[in-house]
Amino acid sequence: MKPKLKMRLGDLLVQEHIITEEQLQQALAEQRNTGKKLGRTLIDLSCITEQQLLQFLSHQLNIPFLDISKRAIAANVIGLLPEVQARRYRALVVEDNGDSVLVAMSDPADLQAMDHLELQLAPKTISIAVVTEQQLLDAFDNLYRRTDEIAQIAGRLEEEYAADELFDLGSLTEADSDNETTVVKLLQSIFEDAVQMRASDIHIEPGEKSLRIRQRIDGQLHENILPEVSIAAALVLRLKLMAGLDISEKRLPQDGRFHMEIKGHKIDVRMSTMPIYHGESVVMRLLDQSAGLLTLNETGMPPEMLARVRRQIKRPHGMLLVTGPTGSGKTTTLYGVLSELNTADRKIITVEDPVEYQLPRINQVQVNHKIGLDFSNVLRTTLRQDPDIIMVGEMRDQETVEIGLRGALTGHFVLSTLHTNDAVTSALRLLDMGAASYLVASALRVIIAQRLVRRVCQNCAIDYHLTAQDKVWLSSVSQMDYSKATFRVGAGCQSCNGSGYRGRIGVFEILELDEPMIEAMRTGNPQDFTRAAYQSPNFTPLAESALKYLAQGMTTIEEVAKLVEDVSDIELELSEA
Repeated sequence: MKPKLKMRLGDLLVQEHIITEEQLQQALAEQRNTGKKLGRTLIDLSCITEQQLLQFLSHQLNIPFLDISKRAIAANVIGLLPEVQARRYRALVVEDNGDSVLVAMSDPADLQAMDHLELQLAPKTISIAVVTEQQLLDAFDNLYRRTDEIAQIAGRLEEEYAADELFDLGSLTEADSDNETTVVKLLQSIFEDAVQMRASDIHIEPGEKSLRIRQRIDGQLHENILPEVSIAAALVLRLKLMAGLDISEKRLPQDGRFHMEIKGHKIDVRMSTMPIYHGESVVMRLLDQSAGLLTLNETGMPPEMLARVRRQIKRPHGMLLVTGPTGSGKTTTLYGVLSELNTADRKIITVEDPVEYQLPRINQVQVNHKIGLDFSNVLRTTLRQDPDIIMVGEMRDQETVEIGLRGALTGHFVLSTLHTNDAVTSALRLLDMGAASYLVASALRVIIAQRLVRRVCQNCAIDYHLTAQDKVWLSSVSQMDYSKATFRVGAGCQSCNGSGYRGRIGVFEILELDEPMIEAMRTGNPQDFTRAAYQSPNFTPLAESALKYLAQGMTTIEEVAKLVEDVSDIELELSEA
């Protein structure tokens, strides 16, 4: 059913005193120069807001005005209208009622678009709703995935090589500046889909009868299974070429990196290959260089913790450790600290493996174990380069730890990371690695332990009422008062791809070494150190910090339960030591 205006849009707007005749004539003149539609021209000239125009059209055409940002739209409904046509006609199918569909449009008075939509969606009849153009554009980016496109290209690629049992390595290694080969098109679709979904990693895993392409989004893996397992070798080969790896070596793991630009995003890709039973597994970490680094303010660290960290990093010397498992955001926190310390009057040198983000004014060294350029060797040279601040990517062995501690005692501020579960065990880990207790006691100043939990999608967040089981669990892990807490969950919408979560937030615990802890460390007594740490008035364990986020409605019981299970046994054991 086509909605029709009884008069021309401009005349109706003047008649309803929404715009003046002078504004209409100005818009018509501008329209002749730009070729844009009158409604868009009026908005661009600030004669009317988009909200006013759409509400007017909704009233005149007797069609609903929708807010689709909070709608969770099924993939099969979206697929009724191909992305190319959806973007061209600024239209999105939001409901499928069997014989009819509801289509949201930013310009319901566009009769030409309506004609095309009726042809595309026939034999279904069309009902129209009006929606803002920005909501449509956001919906296109969030909802139109590349999964179907990836499956189609994978099918074509398998057909191309169906006649040959082995791939023609020569043809794949030829330079292809036009990016017209099917392999390149498939990889391009895979990367575009990953960037669109804000994925941090891409996993390519060949199996016996299928090829798995998985994306890690907000810490969770999402799987796409392709039956064309025979194309795995072609994908891995092309990726090895891009990363400058040895294409003839399939028996040993290899690491490499390459850069690419996808949809305006400059992506640095760190790639790792590993031989598995059915071929080679590839994992790629995607670092969006165009997104910029997070500052300390943007890490999500609570204000009182942030103030304590800032007080500590103003010290002229000493050591700061950031700890946590892989993927917990340690590097992001360290870069946030470096961005605050990066001033013209300080010389900063970093030793990293690899260098993830390039920072102005900072001397960054890339470790290269093949030629003996490891952490300890670079660190020795670094101390002779007159630095004020040194950042060591990771404390991996006794030699690196001792050099870093001695550097912290000789007038340098040293930053580094450890792969430990919490702040208290981090100090003890340095002793386990062979560092002298007096060195640790003298140099170590503060330890930041962290995790990441998924954040409730703010676009579709709704209040959550605790179940009886929830209340029992909360009472078992915490003595906090939850009478005034606000619990929330995500209902699922297009912004979060129906998951109810969008983005992650850091959970932190900070241990500042005070006199009792330093004395216990100096004597090498782990029990006394642990007891002193947990008795410190400023120490808040990770689990308690996560529960505070839960009470503020920032994350869910599901996310906090996973974190609490991870750290509660350790904290209980240490606190009773």
